Parts: sequence; structure tokens; C-alpha cells
Amino acid sequence: MTVSRVDVTAEAAEMIRRLRGEHGPVMFHQSGGCCDGSSPMCYPQGDFLTSDADTLLGTIDVREPGSAGEPEADDLVEVWMSANQFAYWRHTHLTIDLVPGRGAGFSLEGPTGFRFLIRSRLFTDDESAELGETPKVGLLPPP
Repeated sequence: MTVSRVDVTAEAAEMIRRLRGEHGPVMFHQSGGCCDGSSPMCYPQGDFLTSDADTLLGTIDVREPGSAGEPEADDLVEVWMSANQFAYWRHTHLTIDLVPGRGAGFSLEGPTGFRFLIRSRLFTDDESAELGETPKVGLLPPP
């Protein structure tokens, strides 16, 4: 069993492919609040500058369902979160989903009539054990 910290629904992956076709490679940053609530924000890759204050949760594979072989580089989308927020969410698996509604103003899906949404659940004890060490959490001391 391979445990990941982040996943994507088929509907969200389809929107990501659409946005990638319009904007080139994309990335996500899980917002920590303020004006955008706690929405997953989609940006053109490199437009949101990450630093040691951010944690890479992992990558999501956005290929068409049933695609054979290994994914191409553009098929893997990085998902980041601020290190301070990760300190609270490190025990949680996140899934990026897509729902009807107005998206956040800075996220690429904003004008489409849909918005990305995070669904979460706690890791099971077995998943937590397999994950082992938490990824680097930026400026925070280890948990």
C-alpha cells in the first residue's frame, strides 16, 4: 500500500486538464484562510512562489482515467500548503474536488462557474505508520 497525503477526483482532474490546456502547467497551494477561506488555489506553475515556509504535500496525477504507462511531467501537479497550516493538517488526507459555484478570485477556475474544494479525512493508524516522518515543515520545529 502506498499512502499519499493528497488526491484528486475525476471531475477536478478534468478541470485541471482544461486549465492546463489554457494556461500551461499548473500547481496548487492550499490557502490558509483570509479572503479565500481555505480553498485550494490553482495557479500557473511558478506564479505562486513557494519558500521554506511552505510544505509540498505531494503530487496529483491528472491524466485521463485508464491512461496506461507512466505519467508525463505535465500530468503531475504539485500541491503545497503553508508550513504553519500543515502543522494542524499533518494527520489528514486531502482530496481536491470540484463543485458548482464561484471560485476564489485568484484561482484559475474562478471564471468557469466551478470551484475547487478540499475534502478531508483523518489518516488511519496504518496509513500514519506507513507515512512515517512528516515532510519538512518549513520554519516550524518537528512535531
